[in-house]
Amino acid sequence: MSTPVGQRPLTQRPLTPGGLSLGAGAYLIWGGLPLYMAATAPATALEVVFARIGFTLVTCAVLLFVLRRWHDVGHQLGSPRRAGATALAATLITANWAIYTYAVVSGQTLEAALGYFINPLVSVLAGVVLFGEKLRRAQWVSVGLSVAAVAVMVVGHGAFPWLAVLLALSFGGYGIVKSRLGTSVSPVASLGAETILLMPVCVAGMWWLAATEQLTLFTHGTGHFWVLAPSGVVTAVPLILFGAAASRLPLTVLGLLQYINPLIQFLIGLLLFGEAMSTGRWAGFILIWCALVVLAVESWRSARQNPRHPRAGSVSEDAP
Repeated sequence: MSTPVGQRPLTQRPLTPGGLSLGAGAYLIWGGLPLYMAATAPATALEVVFARIGFTLVTCAVLLFVLRRWHDVGHQLGSPRRAGATALAATLITANWAIYTYAVVSGQTLEAALGYFINPLVSVLAGVVLFGEKLRRAQWVSVGLSVAAVAVMVVGHGAFPWLAVLLALSFGGYGIVKSRLGTSVSPVASLGAETILLMPVCVAGMWWLAATEQLTLFTHGTGHFWVLAPSGVVTAVPLILFGAAASRLPLTVLGLLQYINPLIQFLIGLLLFGEAMSTGRWAGFILIWCALVVLAVESWRSARQNPRHPRAGSVSEDAP
């Protein structure tokens, strides 16, 4: 695994129980997100995304008001370069949310999990293609195994895993843009700035849903409203936990923790939602897991050999 693209290597941080708990808590919440998405029915995937944008902005606004950090949002949007990068990040994370929500509500949670298993490998390839990074032998083995996994799924499962690939690309691209923006503002302020830019999309989308009689937020009772309303908290809380963990854990450990998320999603899709796993899909997942084991072991060995320059999996500030 490689350091998030565009970031300078960080001094190795000590492993602490508190940091481990915070990081695990963030990824456990993200991993359980399919259960929340399933509870939002009969809202469509688009409505869930629009509601998430609006309620996330409300949540961020409350937090920024309490913390008195609204000036961070101004800093994030204060120059054309940062505003443009923030708009691009907002576009990518919205696409990621939409694809992920559609995958879950359409009974394709397993493919969504596959996307987040693939994501670290996409980040490795991005480092090569976009920034001319050199891969070590183990990293090339991981990339080769991931390509083989997709090929096996196409042949054995009978379909190209479009949703998984699009999820990995949108989330990987979002991580790259965020890392290029740097960490000059808090994750909450950064997410707040993104949702401010997305509000016209949210308002227009809600208006269209209402005009076409597809809006359920205000028409399916108080209980349904209060199922959708916490979507902002569901987005912001793991983000805050992750931000706290990132300042307390070695990047290598944080990178390894990220696999909690797709593993839980995989188990939910398989055991709770009863989604089908063909032989071809099993073979593809096994190859992906082998690729990630190789990548994780290589990362751990590299971090031990170069403690001041740990190499971790691609870890973005915001997850699905």
